[in-house]
Amino acid sequence: MQRTLKLFTAGLLAGLVAFTTGCGSDDKNRTSGTLISISAQGEASQAPDIANLSAGVVTEADDSNAAMQANAKQMEALMQAIKKAGIEDKDVQTSGISLNPRYDYQPNSERKIIAYQARNTVSITVHKLDELSAVIDAMAAAGANQIHGPSFSIGEPEPLLAKARDKALKQAQARAESYAESLGTKVRRIVSISEGSHGGMPRPMARMEMAAAKDSASTPIAPGESSVSVNLELVFELEK
Repeated sequence: MQRTLKLFTAGLLAGLVAFTTGCGSDDKNRTSGTLISISAQGEASQAPDIANLSAGVVTEADDSNAAMQANAKQMEALMQAIKKAGIEDKDVQTSGISLNPRYDYQPNSERKIIAYQARNTVSITVHKLDELSAVIDAMAAAGANQIHGPSFSIGEPEPLLAKARDKALKQAQARAESYAESLGTKVRRIVSISEGSHGGMPRPMARMEMAAAKDSASTPIAPGESSVSVNLELVFELEK
């Protein structure tokens, strides 16, 4: 029994040695040089093509029901104005409805409700930026007494990300070549790549855009540019 166990153990070890030797026989993938890790970032910008903003109505009355009814009436007018401005239903979403009491605070006395405040807010996506000023003006004319935004973005960011990615790759390659030259080696290959990306903030509008906005009778809008960036972590192998 002991002899059989020894023979089995010897055979298993021989098999493992053969397997390990076979896995390491691929010279193409074997790493034998110096490895360097390089971080690189590429950025690309373009004019945004989407604007997001919120608009709403705040009403106040002595009675809670009266405040809600007044708000509903004014909000209906606002929704009609948004639709008339060409905003599709899928680009309008209710983001908040609230009803809160307003108190009168007097020293050394019990607080007392003096009014009720109703609020209804919608989020809006505008795809035609040349119509954004008209949309904002139409909402204000229809009774919107709260307007926030806009925030600008790029609807299809992948082509812009590709440009940023290409810049990051070229930057990393140039740095790897610089290391190789300093060390008296050459770049053999890229061992690994990992990526992270994020959108950037819109760039400030230029002075010329601001001047043009002041001369306009409608609400001034300056989209500027939106940027995206790609962060890469690459590992290069250097060899003699």
